[in-house]
Amino acid sequence: MEKHKLHVDVSWTEDNFCGSWADGQEGVVLVTAKTFQKFKDDMADSIKLHIQGCIEDGDSFPEYLTNGEYEIEYNLDAAALIRNAETFTTMSVISRISGINQKQLSHYANGVKHPRPLQVAKIKAALAKIGTQLIALS
Repeated sequence: MEKHKLHVDVSWTEDNFCGSWADGQEGVVLVTAKTFQKFKDDMADSIKLHIQGCIEDGDSFPEYLTNGEYEIEYNLDAAALIRNAETFTTMSVISRISGINQKQLSHYANGVKHPRPLQVAKIKAALAKIGTQLIALS
């Protein structure tokens, strides 16, 4: 049985990953964290606690939420994507492989500018190539 997906959009704001999930009723879970892994851990815990608290208050939720039959799907904006990638590579490497000027990447990472879809695709392709090369080392 395929699990339901909860979609969380993640952005980079100042020095944190941040994002939210709405339960489809009136509740919203908002999380910020310094690292993407911490963000994911905190978001998963916060969603569980939110659902439990709402149920205790008498709210009803779809069965897949109450039973935990869901997985969280994270959609990182360009800034969050680059900031997360910096934990395992450098801006210089991403620039070289993507063909995007390092200064331009820095603008994207800092939210000064927002890339067009083609630029985001180049960044994702570069990160996939870096990942493939790292895996080949093992």
